Amino acid sequence: MPSFDIVSKVSEPEIDNAYQQAKKEVEQRYDFKGTDTSLEKTVDKEKGGGLKIKSSTEQKLETAREVLVTKLAKRGVALRGIKYGDLEHSGKVISQTLTFAQGIETEKAKALVKAIKDSKIKVQAAIQGDSVRVTGKNRDDLQEAMALCRSKQDELEIDIGYENFRD
Repeated sequence: MPSFDIVSKVSEPEIDNAYQQAKKEVEQRYDFKGTDTSLEKTVDKEKGGGLKIKSSTEQKLETAREVLVTKLAKRGVALRGIKYGDLEHSGKVISQTLTFAQGIETEKAKALVKAIKDSKIKVQAAIQGDSVRVTGKNRDDLQEAMALCRSKQDELEIDIGYENFRD
């Protein structure tokens, strides 16, 4: 039976490339000179990796974040997958951590499965870890399910990708 997986992943190499470009721009721009503004990678065992922006003022932090987000968008990284952490004040430094969503959260996966089942398309959807597997008898039904999922991604606020299409 034909099947495919619905996933929500961001490309790690593209994030790394955008990070390198943004870091270089922040280091070279004149308006960031003397403000101790920097970008760095963080590694968290539970949440995965992320990027941390540090600056001496909140305005410079927001400008650096805009530079980073612009570079991510140009590299094709879906901006829906970015989770912005709270602003952290410690002494003279303000920092913010950006993390990237990997996988579909359980509540959103349940809503996606419910939408597929309610649509009366002749396919079955099942949650498998952080992805959703959709199986059906023919390819046309699977393509209808893909179109439905694409239309629901704004409503569910997730970036949808497809993997493991088997015929």
